[in-house]
Amino acid sequence: MQNISAVWLYPIILIAGALQAWGPPMNHTLRVSLENPWLASLVSFLPIVALLACLIMCLPHPLPTAEGLAGMPWWAPLGGAFAVIAGLLFVGKVGAGAFAGLTITANILMSLAIDRFGMFSMQVHELSAGRITGAALMVAGIALISKF
Repeated sequence: MQNISAVWLYPIILIAGALQAWGPPMNHTLRVSLENPWLASLVSFLPIVALLACLIMCLPHPLPTAEGLAGMPWWAPLGGAFAVIAGLLFVGKVGAGAFAGLTITANILMSLAIDRFGMFSMQVHELSAGRITGAALMVAGIALISKF
């Protein structure tokens, strides 16, 4: 039953992925306008930080405990920041299609490694012929997108 309910999340995830493609070109425009990539990175993060601050103040969720913070791995807060900065710096040079293709392909390949080795406390998912074929097709696809 849990797998059936997860299927309803797929359209939402697909929409989020489609909207995620807007980020690097928008951030590139921001970087060109502000001229400073580091200032553009800061400005890019400000709206989401403001929104999350409002949500934290308005929604009744507990704040972390000292034990929770002490037990948090050092790498936990770093997810996503490098991708935003890479987009700010490079999408204008390679194009939105190549940039998205490269980041998504790299994401798939790394996700397969994370699944295979159970990294970041994830459940282990063995590599199968289907998963390897899918990864190879992703690599072939980005090679075609980047070349043409």
